Amino acid sequence: MPPRRAGLGRGLDALIAPPAERAPATGDSGASGSGRAEGEAGSIQVTRATHDPDGPAQVAPLEVEIGRIEPNPLQPRRQFDAELLADLAESIREHGIIQPLVVTAAPARTGDPPGRARYMLIAGERRWQASRLAGLVRVPVVVREAAGRELLELALVENVQRADLNPLEEAAAFQQLSEEFGLTQEEIGRRVGKSRFAISNTMRLLQLPARVQQAVLDGRLSEGHARAVLGLAGDREAQERLAQEVIDNGWTVRQVEEAVRRLQQAPEPESGGQRVPSRRRDAATEEIEERFREALGTRVALSRSRRGGRLVIHYYDDEQLQSIYDRLANAE
Repeated sequence: MPPRRAGLGRGLDALIAPPAERAPATGDSGASGSGRAEGEAGSIQVTRATHDPDGPAQVAPLEVEIGRIEPNPLQPRRQFDAELLADLAESIREHGIIQPLVVTAAPARTGDPPGRARYMLIAGERRWQASRLAGLVRVPVVVREAAGRELLELALVENVQRADLNPLEEAAAFQQLSEEFGLTQEEIGRRVGKSRFAISNTMRLLQLPARVQQAVLDGRLSEGHARAVLGLAGDREAQERLAQEVIDNGWTVRQVEEAVRRLQQAPEPESGGQRVPSRRRDAATEEIEERFREALGTRVALSRSRRGGRLVIHYYDDEQLQSIYDRLANAE
């Protein structure tokens, strides 16, 4: 497994201990596992994982029937690669599930026998789906108390940690945290270990036309290219045309930004009505512009002359403007 990325707020390490530090689960985690899934009367054993700043929570996993676990309706990840799921299922058949799923108590369904506990996934839907493909009957779980916003938040943190979400899935999850649970972009950023600026930039992808969003989902357009296309704000047809040009011609992000800049420039007529040809930008100007763009995380346009020049910084909402100000004001 690749090393876990740092700085992601309260991640899964606050929910469960690493495999070497967990108390062993009873029974086999394979298809014929025999560990008990509930207490004497079938009630759910809920363990509240307490945060220990000096180490992860020590929570022993249980084993439950896979049919009693249902997916999280707030799961931000919508796309699961069928081929990768099949590969994971094969690995689970051979090695079992190394890291338990994280679940919470779910309401009983109509017709369930008394005392039959049900669970809802917080983290691990990909492992859950692969376990079903592998034919497992029981799977190891850690049971947590969670509801509403926390269900979405924890699922989002897990996917961000694993880099499992595509940019639009991330954007939709951030928007849901904002609209349904009233979190500001700064609060969302603290929970997932991203800057407010990064949250704002990601959420702006939802402003793209549906066809351009689909190109991002299909992998034909990268997140960087899509953000550059957003520079043609307010003209969705122009955004679609530019996105198609990018796909057809294999442009770099810098080439897209240059195209946006050209499209936004108003004609500068001379006395004869002809447009003044633009001067070729030197490499030093492009390098400086690129550094500003990386430092501020937004589109920047720089023009230089012997008598000075002009630096234009683009922003797309008030929160992004505040973030730019904070970066400039706090720069050392």
